[in-house]
Amino acid sequence: MADLFAIIVLTEHLEKAFIRDSITAEEYTSQCANLIAKYKTTMNFLSESVTNLETFMDDYKLTCPAAVNRFKIGVPATYEHAIGNTKNDMGKAAKYIAESVLHFITLMDTLRLNRYAVDELHPILADLIQSLNNVPGLPAGFEGKTKVRQWLITLHSMKASDEITEEQARQMLFEMEQSHTEFYRLLSGEHKEEDSG
Repeated sequence: MADLFAIIVLTEHLEKAFIRDSITAEEYTSQCANLIAKYKTTMNFLSESVTNLETFMDDYKLTCPAAVNRFKIGVPATYEHAIGNTKNDMGKAAKYIAESVLHFITLMDTLRLNRYAVDELHPILADLIQSLNNVPGLPAGFEGKTKVRQWLITLHSMKASDEITEEQARQMLFEMEQSHTEFYRLLSGEHKEEDSG
């Protein structure tokens, strides 16, 4: 339990250091991913004695809201938000657009093949949010990013060996198809007219 306590406190300090620009995005990303992995592993080991994070933190008088948020989402902030190198280089823009399309299609195909395991879907969603965040000119309010983030949170609250239900899979597929279509419209300049009026 001391390890879990230390991981929570370290993550809180890491989040604050990143917000204050005390560390680079690259340093933050690798350290944060490492701490998230250690958190998941530690929670698995302590599954019988620690039922949930909030109770543990209450018992030990811990107040670490940034760490709780990071564990809830399950990916570093650099994946969740467009942070780092997003220069308007056409070559990089094309690469990020292609990666985003690839991840959308991979996710939708995975769901169509009835592959519902958390450890199969979570990495694809994490890659998708990272690629979307790197696409220059993508509106901050693009609903597809919100949907991907919500699914990341849902999957992160489950065990790696768990599977989403068929109903959840249908909903995720529906939302990802909508997001992919909207992404294509935004890239083609076919933005919804209602938004500009």
